[in-house]
Amino acid sequence: MPAVSKGDGMRGLAVFISDIRNCKSKEAEIKRINKELANIRSKFKGDKALDGYSKKKYVCKLLFIFLLGHDIDFGHMEAVNLLSSNKYTEKQIGYLFISVLVNSNSDLIRLINTGIKNDLASCNPTFMNLALHCIANVGSREMAEAFASEIPRILVAGDTMDSVKQSAALCLLRLNRTSPDLVPMGEWTARVVHLLNDQHLGVVTAATSLITTLAQKSPDDFKTSISLAVARLSRIVTSASIDLQDYTYYFVAAPWLSVKLLRLLQCYPPPEDAALRSRLTECLETILNKAQEPPKSKKVQHSNAKNAVLFEAISLIIHHDSEPTLLVRACNQLGQFLQHRETNLRYLALESMCTLASSEFSHETVKTHIETVINALKTERDVSVRQRAVDLLYAMCDRSNAKQIVAEMLSYLETADYSIREEIVLKVAILAEKYAVDYTWYVDTILNLIRIAGDYVSEEVWYRVIQIVINRDDVQGYAAKTVFEALQAPACHENLVKVGGYILGEFGNLIAGDSRSSPLVQFNLLHSKFHLCSVPTRALLLSAYIKFINLFPEVKTTIQDVLRSDSQLRNADVELQQRAVEYLRLSCIASTDILATVLEEMPPFPERESSILAKLKRKKGPGNLPDIDDSRRNVNGNTEHSESTEETKKSSSSPMADLLPTNRPRPVSCSSVMLSAGTVGSTEPFTDLLNVNSTPPAGASLLVDVFSESSTSPASIEVSEEHFPRFVCKNNGVIYENQLLQIGLKSEYRQNLGRMYIFYGNKTSTQFLSFSTSVTSHDPLKTHLSVHAKPVDPIVEGGAQVQQILNIECVSDFTDAPVLNIQFRYGGTLQNIAVKLPVMLNKFFQPTEMTSQDFFQRWKQLGAPQQEVQKIFKAKHSMDTDVTKAKILGFGVALLDGVDPNPANFVGAGVIHTKNTQVGCLLRLEPNTQAQMYRLTLRTSRDSVSQRLCDLLSEQF
Repeated sequence: MPAVSKGDGMRGLAVFISDIRNCKSKEAEIKRINKELANIRSKFKGDKALDGYSKKKYVCKLLFIFLLGHDIDFGHMEAVNLLSSNKYTEKQIGYLFISVLVNSNSDLIRLINTGIKNDLASCNPTFMNLALHCIANVGSREMAEAFASEIPRILVAGDTMDSVKQSAALCLLRLNRTSPDLVPMGEWTARVVHLLNDQHLGVVTAATSLITTLAQKSPDDFKTSISLAVARLSRIVTSASIDLQDYTYYFVAAPWLSVKLLRLLQCYPPPEDAALRSRLTECLETILNKAQEPPKSKKVQHSNAKNAVLFEAISLIIHHDSEPTLLVRACNQLGQFLQHRETNLRYLALESMCTLASSEFSHETVKTHIETVINALKTERDVSVRQRAVDLLYAMCDRSNAKQIVAEMLSYLETADYSIREEIVLKVAILAEKYAVDYTWYVDTILNLIRIAGDYVSEEVWYRVIQIVINRDDVQGYAAKTVFEALQAPACHENLVKVGGYILGEFGNLIAGDSRSSPLVQFNLLHSKFHLCSVPTRALLLSAYIKFINLFPEVKTTIQDVLRSDSQLRNADVELQQRAVEYLRLSCIASTDILATVLEEMPPFPERESSILAKLKRKKGPGNLPDIDDSRRNVNGNTEHSESTEETKKSSSSPMADLLPTNRPRPVSCSSVMLSAGTVGSTEPFTDLLNVNSTPPAGASLLVDVFSESSTSPASIEVSEEHFPRFVCKNNGVIYENQLLQIGLKSEYRQNLGRMYIFYGNKTSTQFLSFSTSVTSHDPLKTHLSVHAKPVDPIVEGGAQVQQILNIECVSDFTDAPVLNIQFRYGGTLQNIAVKLPVMLNKFFQPTEMTSQDFFQRWKQLGAPQQEVQKIFKAKHSMDTDVTKAKILGFGVALLDGVDPNPANFVGAGVIHTKNTQVGCLLRLEPNTQAQMYRLTLRTSRDSVSQRLCDLLSEQF
């Protein structure tokens, strides 16, 4: 940039600024400003033409006055005239005034655009930079229309200087953010990618920011950037700090560029090319290794730069979710930060570990830090860090640690900040329900929750405990006894009175045999709380009283006296008065049989999504809630089956406001099973849970096919199989993603039955209309695999997510996979997507434990040539023992330790369950680390099964 000469000091401006600073009052300042404005106005209107220096000085004064908060209504033309000057300082002031004061709707825009075009067409890099900076600062739609096609040409031109390329890239980035529809995608997009190879790292940094934004919009147009980004990242992380001296920040080589490259790679899935993937893995390993090295400087800038690169690398590892070794290392690295003295690092570590907890590869490693997280919850001074600790405990929770985590969260709740108490209450309620093996523990937990933080227990929480108690016969007596004891406390929260009134009204007869909880004692206990409660709670208690008349005829007279009292029959509240009158009349004129019919015990509630979980999702916002991953495989190969249920229509605002079932639709019959209330220990057969015989209703989706002018048959759509292989050894993850839609899934299998939860996420801010899905199978597959899809909501709001459930039954062994077809309207255009569903034969494995003698005896029995398939292949990934074990367990078989004479080999056994038959399977995997080779041998009783399983498993190593 040209040096400013001594004469450019503008002494008049300095004197004016000094006068303003010396003003003793606001009035004096305004008086001095008005005097100066009058002087400038007279100069601009005078007959004598001003020279460039004078114009610049007066325009600078106007700009300073504007920055003080005063309106400027003249001088714009003089600023525009400065654009035609050949002096840098005059042109600079003109562009500065325009950037700050000129409105995008100004009549001067055309003149300004002409001046900018002249500067862009000049060969002077300084003037070109000023013009590009002005375009970026204003960023109006008019400027985007005028220059959106010109700036890309400057960016990729061979004779453009590096500083101009930087400005052009950042200017184009600004226009793409303000007016993305006006930035054309042309041949320049392929050329701009090659700027990642530029020798000037400033150009590479600016280009990376631009490519990242464009790749999020049109990922396919910038796929070639992956290899270039990995190559550039590799050169940076393997270089010494002196190699990039101009771009080394406190001994960290090009930290800003490294972060941007890592962020660019997060726009895409893991590279398919093995060599490129290996090189990227090396880069990430190097970054993790450097994090372990002693710091080269004690200054905070060094650690900040180093950690910025590290956290972005960990974000990429989490995004790819494909390298178990890296995921575990990342988790261990984050674990070190949990006790770091820097608050920001503790916060970031907790936030990243929340995401890692949902990965099947790193979940167990995250759990090892549970004591540290609990300690952070108790001792951390920063409330935002404590909130992240709560999120992490919620995310890492599973059956093995649920009671410990819930207990710690309850303990923390007593002293928690008021701002996060409601969220903690919701999370405790969800975890207690989700992982309740013993539902007496669940009842105790919720009642304890109401005792500790009753004011923060929303209606959804106590509605939910009522639903679960009604749906589970084994806990009803315990719930009645527990709430009866809890209500005896001198001070009870109103929510406890609601729960007590409902449960005793339904199941008080289960504890009435004890003289300490006789019907009269129960009634007197409830009625003692009546006068302290709000109107809705009193209404509920009146309903409980009429239920008592049906359950306990001996207290009928006592209750009728209460209903007959003036405080009830003449109550000022019309709802209470109506209930008292109607209930009293009902108890007087109805026979015992009629009363028993009208006031019968509530039948089980229908299966539905937990209203608590729905409330937490609304509170946290889409995408901010850590997943509780129910289909994770444990280290021992077991699967924790999901107990969440299909998402249903929103229930009424108060679905449990009345004990009598006359004011709302009647629940389904008592044989229904409420999956969201838990299925552990249930005597219901798994077939009933999965409802495999249900037929999906034919809905309005047929109208889309009939009336769509551009309807495309599923056969003509290219089926996406990009992520299909990743699901051979895991049951959850993202199966498809583009700029509009993300499809994730979770699945669970038991014997020959399976259930798949598919989540459709709208990534845009616009509604998807006529949203419909179907699952298709080729003719041979239809007879081997039965798939029934439940209907999905036809409208998906912007930024929202909807869920669909598929019920799957394996009839006989198969090789192909079904295809999920999605169709919807976005912005008036019909979108068609086809995705291959990861339903493979190995999903129907049941692990089988065997002794060494049994294994080899069975191995010999399956010795026929057609029963054995053997494959020798080159290792595609690192030959890590723990990773190999995890993949074999994820494949579905039991890993048999101590069976093979060679301890380096892996031996497994399992049974494939189909509706028609069961197929036993034995496998043996022999790694050769020196040759980087594997030999895989499978023996089953059916040759087609052996071949299919061998093909699936060999691709994982």
